[in-house]
Amino acid sequence: MTDHIETDVVIIGAGPVGLFAVFELGLLDIKCHLIDILPKVGGQCAELYPEKPIYDIPGFPMVTGQGLVDNLMAQIEPFHPTFHLNEMVESLESIGTPEAPLFRVKTSENGTTFTCKAVIIAAGGGSFQPKKPPIENIEAYEGTGVYYAVRKMEMFRNKKVLIVGGGDSALDWTVNLQPIAKRLTLLHRRDAFRAAPHTVEKMRSLVASGEMDLHLGQVTSLKGEEPVLEGAVIRKDDGSEFTVDCDVMLPFFGLTMKLGPIADWGLNLHENLIPVDTEKFETNVPGIFAIGDINTYPGKLKLILSGFHEGALAAQKVHRYVYPEKKLLFQYTTSSTSLQKKLGVAA
Repeated sequence: MTDHIETDVVIIGAGPVGLFAVFELGLLDIKCHLIDILPKVGGQCAELYPEKPIYDIPGFPMVTGQGLVDNLMAQIEPFHPTFHLNEMVESLESIGTPEAPLFRVKTSENGTTFTCKAVIIAAGGGSFQPKKPPIENIEAYEGTGVYYAVRKMEMFRNKKVLIVGGGDSALDWTVNLQPIAKRLTLLHRRDAFRAAPHTVEKMRSLVASGEMDLHLGQVTSLKGEEPVLEGAVIRKDDGSEFTVDCDVMLPFFGLTMKLGPIADWGLNLHENLIPVDTEKFETNVPGIFAIGDINTYPGKLKLILSGFHEGALAAQKVHRYVYPEKKLLFQYTTSSTSLQKKLGVAA
């Protein structure tokens, strides 16, 4: 049987920007449900770099990706949002009018149908999937010896780790995992890296001191009785081959972005991004908003803090759709007892 849910707002995407939108909506007495294709909340922060430090969140000199997500979850707890994880929005249909928007949202996995007065798309860049290296039978080792993201560093303690790539992710994890790995090897096709210079310098220093290895070439095949990885065969530019012993291989070849059904929702996409205004971050369809990395406008910065700002302004316009007869009174959480009651902090 298909579930049918009526709510004020559906938020597509449960990353940091989607989570903070819950807070801004909650202060305005707006209820919401969040849908995310990932199995847990947090978006890229939780899925791709949960233990990686972030330095540009206001008020936090440093916070990890997972730490930021945990704090946001604590911040929105008073509003009791409902999450629908491992689900992808299959269709978004407008069934209202421009003056009184109403939408029908359907998911693909459980066939859940939502009716809501506004939709906030906070889907990052869509559905992110790692680019896989063209190695025969690599799937047999995925999840046991081959990983495309570091979710818990402890998994790699005392392991022989092979990192493949030359960008920021490859270099960041090289210097972060080297202290706990039994032996760490970095492999890149050439001796030039597309990463922060200080990280490259740190890697080269570790190589010079003999604390890790750097090889140039490409992986052509994997060794080991599947699913147990034992080594990788490397081919150098001159055609010669050698084997690197490893328990774990981490290929960082970047991410491929799949917009999925968003492309079919009539949102005037521009280079796979959703154009919005900068007053309320509304799309060309009244009642549908886009915040975070999925949107575009003149001067757009793809920063988490920008997404927080966008969510705050979008919530103001959403209030007009949810409560058309109610005047919105602007209040500060520091001085408003009504807001403090909603947050459970009133004296």
